[in-house]
Amino acid sequence: MVLRKMVSIDEEKCTGCGLCIPSCAEGALRIVDGKAKLISDKYCDGLGACIGECPQGALVIQFREADEFDESAVKRHLKEQQSDLSTTNQPCPSAALTDFGRNLATHETDNASQLKQSKLSQWPVQLALLPPDAQLFENADLLIAADCVPFAYANFHDDFLSGKVVVVGCPKLDDAEGYKRKLADTFKRSHVKSLTVVNMEVPCCFGLYRLVKDALDLSGKTIPLKQQIISVRGEKIPNQILQQASR
Repeated sequence: MVLRKMVSIDEEKCTGCGLCIPSCAEGALRIVDGKAKLISDKYCDGLGACIGECPQGALVIQFREADEFDESAVKRHLKEQQSDLSTTNQPCPSAALTDFGRNLATHETDNASQLKQSKLSQWPVQLALLPPDAQLFENADLLIAADCVPFAYANFHDDFLSGKVVVVGCPKLDDAEGYKRKLADTFKRSHVKSLTVVNMEVPCCFGLYRLVKDALDLSGKTIPLKQQIISVRGEKIPNQILQQASR
């Protein structure tokens, strides 16, 4: 152990947005349970290239006792990452929050080309990449969709996405507990007007609605909550569930 400069992460400030990850050339950072983590002291060179990417100021450089930086270990680590197709927790480098400036109001039109226009109003859409205090959540009608839904349901943009802010995720393959905490934090910080959950009919996908409901209970907020289920054949299942969450 030696006394040297090291990156330190304030978990209270960290929102798990993942913007720091691509800037770490050594692969020393990873999102774990919805927070950025330093996975090994020996991977961190202490130069702090990641610090300027954090919008919350959660990353700082501190002097502390740590293992020495090991360049050989870093090379092995990066090689393992490249060959391991299961490292799905690494955020996309194109995760910069972008508002497309589209009018969320729905307008009727007879122009076929207009009907085919994307209704997506923001980027990114993955729940893991969006910070809970993102301005786009303020006074939003929020659509929370399972990853598979847009592929199964042909009219997703017109029937569900139009006029809404969207986040997507998979309750089976992703960090469901992390999602629950992030959504609860989002509901606390922003005045979300309504929630629509769209999930597939398969049993594992029903966890999406449950985690949203649990997040709403944790937040203490009262927000209208609606669910729509899509069949694996791409059809709406008519047992639409509507309920008002109680404090």
